[in-house]
Parts: sequence; structure tokens; C-alpha cells
Amino acid sequence: MSDKLTLTGTLNFNQYKMHSVSSRVMGRVEKLYYRNIGEYVPQGSPLIEIYSEELNNAKQEYLLALERRNLFTGNTSIDFNQLLQSSRNKLSLWGMSEGQIRQLERSRKASLTTTVLSTGAGYITNLNISEGAYLSEGGTILTLADLSTLWAEAQVYSSQMALIHRDSKVTVSLPDLDNLKIEGKIDFTNPEINSASRINLVRVSIPNKDHLLKPGMSVYVLLENPSTNSLTLPIDAVIRDGKMATVWVKTAKNTFVNKMVKTGLETDDRIEIISGIKEGDDIVISGTYLLNSEYIFKKGANPMAGHDM
Repeated sequence: MSDKLTLTGTLNFNQYKMHSVSSRVMGRVEKLYYRNIGEYVPQGSPLIEIYSEELNNAKQEYLLALERRNLFTGNTSIDFNQLLQSSRNKLSLWGMSEGQIRQLERSRKASLTTTVLSTGAGYITNLNISEGAYLSEGGTILTLADLSTLWAEAQVYSSQMALIHRDSKVTVSLPDLDNLKIEGKIDFTNPEINSASRINLVRVSIPNKDHLLKPGMSVYVLLENPSTNSLTLPIDAVIRDGKMATVWVKTAKNTFVNKMVKTGLETDDRIEIISGIKEGDDIVISGTYLLNSEYIFKKGANPMAGHDM
């Protein structure tokens, strides 16, 4: 026997693979290279052209330090290499790449605007700026999502949480893609239960190799724990009334006794019997409810009424 559980869920972005690109200086957006949610942005791709007084002054400082180093090399005690490195560090901290700094050094001309490059790759999920808008220092330009892995987030009732284990075998089925099945692993189970709905969250990480999967798709999450050897019966052999479970045991020819049992896991058409009967007992598996009805008809009492709870 192995306990199996099927949950409904939804694909979502892997929050660990979200990347925000922000401006390191204050300035005005003169040009916007990407305008639509969902566009793919490669790493190092230009995002915006920004006009920043602070950054322009830092460029001029760097060019002036270059010029003075060439004029006064060997004729002064000032360490211009140290000044250059300090200016270079400032440009780098304010968002200019090494390639942009080298280009500034070669051309010896500082443009009025600076191209801000993407520090990550992914699909745009958030874009709240426009041309002509002002960015504050640290202001977010856009947010990118890497879709190489996604989260399948499923809801599970608190009563089912005992069946959730980190080492459970997990298969995610996608009905929108002809029930494509992808194996994943449990990343997270929320320790907090919604007090109103008694529902918890289970998060499964799955690969998205060919980018066929899209956030928002509905999924089924199938969890299966390692199998164990158990005493089992066909489900139809067990009579349940919501309070207890009983079976009919053959004790002699045409003689049957009703016994209470404790049940466990259910898998397909089998049910685990934890206690109440033993291996080798002859159990009625067909006509159990007919036996119940005949007992009530002859005795005028429910056979389950005589059992202790």
C-alpha cells in the first residue's frame, strides 16, 4: 500500500528566479527600449536612456582626471592613477558597465544620456515607467521572471497534511497540454493554516525545459509516498457508517460474524486494515450489505449497534 493524494493547483512564477532591475541614480527617462509585459529581455540588453546630472558630472570628472594624468605624469606628486580609479569606481557604482567606461575613455566624449543595461535575463512581469518619467535613486525600472522552472501551487486540507512528506514522489499533470506529466519535488509547505477555510499551501518546483508551461495554467498535483506491506481488503468488503467500520467474517459453514475493524489508507480499490482481523480470516467481499439487511430483518437490530466505539 502507498498513500496517494491528488490536489488541484495553479502554475506560478518561481519567486526565487525573479529579478528586479533598478536605477542607481536619479534622472529622467529619455528613451524606453521595452514597452510590453511578457517581452523577453536578454542579460546586458539596453533598457532605458537616462539623463542624470549626477552621472554626467561623474563622467566629466573621469575625463578630467584622464586629461590631467596625461599632462602631468612625472611632474607632480599627485597620484592620478588613484584619482582615476576612484572616478571609475563611482561610475561603476552608479550603473555604468566596464564596456561603457572603456568606450568613454576611448572617445573622450560624455554623452548627455546614459544607457542602463539589464543586469538579468527573463520575461517582463512588471513595467511601471514611461518615457519622460523621473526615476529616483533605487527606483525599479522593471521586473524579470526566469521561466526555466515554475511553481505548482496546490491547496490541501489540514486533515491531509499528515500525508505530505518532503520525500514524496510528486507528479504534476497539465490538462491544458494533453495531461502532460512532469516529475517535480516539494519545495515548501506553508506552516500556517487559513483559519477560515482550513486550507494549507503546498508548493512543488518543476522544470520548464521547452517553455511550454505558462504561469496561470491549471494543474493536478499527484503525491505518492513509498509503499509499505499492509493487510488489505477490497473496499466493498468494509461497511462504514461514518462512525465505525465493520466486516463480515466467516466462522463456519453459512455462519458469519460482524467484526469492527480499524482502517487506514485507501489505494484504488483496496483499503488497509490496521486491526480487528488477521491474515487468513475468511472475509465476505460480495453481498456484505445483503448480509446486513438480512441480519436486521431477522434480529430487528443493526449488527453495528453491538460494537463498542
